[in-house]
Amino acid sequence: MSSIIRLYFPDKIQSDLSSHLSKEHTHYLKDVMRLKIGDKLSIFNTLGEWEAVIENYEKKGVKIKITGKVRDKGNDKNIWLAFSPIKQNPLNFLIQKGTELGVQKFIPILSERTVVREINIERIKKIIIEASEQSNRISVPEINKPELLKNFLSQLPENASLIFCDINSKKNNLKNILIKNIDGPICILIGPEGDFSENERKMIINLNQTYPISLAKNILKAETAALSAITIVNYHLNLS
Repeated sequence: MSSIIRLYFPDKIQSDLSSHLSKEHTHYLKDVMRLKIGDKLSIFNTLGEWEAVIENYEKKGVKIKITGKVRDKGNDKNIWLAFSPIKQNPLNFLIQKGTELGVQKFIPILSERTVVREINIERIKKIIIEASEQSNRISVPEINKPELLKNFLSQLPENASLIFCDINSKKNNLKNILIKNIDGPICILIGPEGDFSENERKMIINLNQTYPISLAKNILKAETAALSAITIVNYHLNLS
């Protein structure tokens, strides 16, 4: 499967279906990858993954035919990442690598010390889809619109565990936390470059679902902290 080109296909997929792909996908297959009529590719969405064959290049776009399902939807861990928006290049890197590491939902948080207040949601969606295609995952993460920290905390599901990456915490073991709270989403919370204010920190810690942990003795950049936390959570989830 890894050598076959994978494309995200948002519409309903079923065996023997014929459909046209987008102009962007047509350009990619025809001009970039130089696939010919009869060549195979793979398309996927949240329901699974299918093998397809190129039938023709038409004005509407490349026409493909679905030949069969090759993979069902996986049982992915429900990891969320709540983060304070950062500059474009580190943000792109964070979204790409977070997608590769299995994040299911990205939640931009606006706090008192957040410097970047707006992000390009449509550009981020494209990065997410490309990273999903290249990393062999089936599920495609969601990206929320930026929201205030207090709104995020008030709307957190009751069965969610909030892993608060707090430089002031002395705890660094997630094993018992994740084993006890495996049923609901596991949301990692990363602060802005200047960290949360003391009032915000108290608001986060006072939430019953919050589990503060320290990632390192050094001060980490936001993208480094986020990817470190995702890796640690994945490690412990794979042990459970």
